Amino acid sequence: MIPQPWQDKISHPTQLGGIETAVLDNGPGKGTRIAWINTGTGLRYKVVLDRAMDIADAFYNQHSLAWISHGGITAPEPFSNHGLEWLRTFGGGLITTCGLSHVGGPEQDATGERGLHGQISNIPAEIESIIQPDPFTGQMEMSITGRMKQTQVLGPSLELKRNLSSTLGRASIRIKDEVINRGNTPAPHMLLYHCNFGWPLVDEGTDIIWNGEWQSPGEVTSTKIFREGNNFRKCSPPLDTHAGSGEEVAFIQVTPDAAGWCTTGLHNARLNLAVALRFQKAQLPWFTNWQHWGKNEYVTGLEPGTHPPIGQAKAREQQQLLFINPGESRHYELEIEVFTSPDSILKFLQNNISAD
Repeated sequence: MIPQPWQDKISHPTQLGGIETAVLDNGPGKGTRIAWINTGTGLRYKVVLDRAMDIADAFYNQHSLAWISHGGITAPEPFSNHGLEWLRTFGGGLITTCGLSHVGGPEQDATGERGLHGQISNIPAEIESIIQPDPFTGQMEMSITGRMKQTQVLGPSLELKRNLSSTLGRASIRIKDEVINRGNTPAPHMLLYHCNFGWPLVDEGTDIIWNGEWQSPGEVTSTKIFREGNNFRKCSPPLDTHAGSGEEVAFIQVTPDAAGWCTTGLHNARLNLAVALRFQKAQLPWFTNWQHWGKNEYVTGLEPGTHPPIGQAKAREQQQLLFINPGESRHYELEIEVFTSPDSILKFLQNNISAD
């Protein structure tokens, strides 16, 4: 093993980093299980085990990367799947998972009623394993794995198996998800990773990084930002027009690299801080840029998904709705990485800045 600066100088691996589990004991999240993951690089993040193993707080050194909603972490409400109920427990956070069978606004049709963005983010995990790093033996990887069951008797039974991992000494988060149909009939499937970035990473002048063809759905947004001739790849100061439900949205077909990876992200030149969000085009062909820059509710959403958030009914109508057969599974990979050195930021920008 290559000699390390800490060699012969530490007694316990937690001096470098690792995974620490806990239970919140106060406020609306009381009783909720969490896990803090420290990469030893300045990047540390909080996994909410009782909320689909989604990621709430995330920091690089003193800088928050994620937007946290007014409510923050709340206890899960697994049967909250009507209308806009999802918003009452939406804590924001670095990643909130949407699906597994519906992504979009509330709707009702002949196949049933579905609330905003589905059930999965309100389902607790059954933790299968926690693997700690052991730097003394050269084992720098750490991971946590669990399963969430979105199921009902005589109905669809989907399971999400999630593995979250990081490496000591690398400022990155890796997510590997498997969605499995445990039922005996084909199940509709939609999935979206609602990644919510906030101040100070998101600030006036922060660059929004993505490259590809885009469209602004007129029925969803007023297109005041996403329109030809306007620089919608720069974050705005807080907007009065985004008070309440004000927002802007674009649906994007991100251009992948030769290996099929799409890279998007944010760059704050003032902080010398950039964050890359990577995903596989074949797995997550759609990307949504959500801009909600209200006062005291200031967030930029970067959201890879199997579909844009159009809802199950419209996806079915457009013959784009996915189905998972009994016993079948679908796999998804996502990576978030932080860059702070001038060379790494320059490479990130050169490879991903759009030419238009």
